[in-house]
Amino acid sequence: MTAIIKRELHALLTGVTGYIFCCFILVFAGIYMNMLNLKQGAANFEYVLGNMGFIFLIGVPLLTMRALTEERKQKTDMLLYSLPVSMTQIVLGKYIAMLILMLMPIIIVGIYPLILSFYGNVYLPASYGTLLAFFFLGASLAAIGLFISSLTENQAVAAILCLLVGIINYFFTTIASYISSSGIGGAIQELLEKLSLFERFYSFPNGVFDISNLIFLAVVAVVFVFFTVQSMEKRRWS
Repeated sequence: MTAIIKRELHALLTGVTGYIFCCFILVFAGIYMNMLNLKQGAANFEYVLGNMGFIFLIGVPLLTMRALTEERKQKTDMLLYSLPVSMTQIVLGKYIAMLILMLMPIIIVGIYPLILSFYGNVYLPASYGTLLAFFFLGASLAAIGLFISSLTENQAVAAILCLLVGIINYFFTTIASYISSSGIGGAIQELLEKLSLFERFYSFPNGVFDISNLIFLAVVAVVFVFFTVQSMEKRRWS
C-alpha cells in the first residue's frame, strides 16, 4: 500500500492539480485572515475557517476527479487488479494520498493562529479544534468524490457530479428551511439538517466542540471508502 500512496502523491505533485488545491486553500485563508483578523481586529481565527468550508466544493472535485476515472480511461485499472494487494489497500492508498496532500496546506494554515497570538489574545483550542473539523470535512467530501470517481471513466462527469453533490449538501439547511415543520415535513427537515456535512462543521467555528460531529464526518468518510471498494470489486469481476 505504501507504493500506491507514493505513486498517487507523485502523480498529484508532478501535475498541477495538487498545487492548485493547496494554493486554493492558502489563498483564501490569507484573504479571510486579512479581512477578519487583521482589518476587523477579530481575535477568533476559527471565523476564518468557518468562512472557508465552501472551497471544498471546488477543491475536492479537482482533487478526486482523476483518482479512478483516469485508471479506467487509460485501461491501467487492469494492472491494479493484478497487483498482489487487496482492492481495499488500493483504494485506501489512493485515499490516504489525498489526505496527505490535503494536510499540507492545512498544516501551513495551522501556523496562522500562532502568529496572531503574538499580537493578540487568540483562543488557540477553538482555532485548532475548528482546524481539525475543517480537515474532517475535507476528508468526508474527498471520500464521496473518490466514490463518484469510481463510477465513471470521464473526468468531467466525475467532477460535475462531485460538485453537484457538494452543492446540494451545502444547501441542505436552506432547503430544510423551506419545508413545513409540521408532520412528516418536520422529520424531513430535521433529517436534512443532520445529514448536512457543512452544518456539522459549522458548530466548531461557532464555539461548540461537538465530538459527535467529528465522528459523523469520520463515519461518512469510512462509509464512502467502503462503497468505493465495493464499486471497484464489482467492476473487477464483471
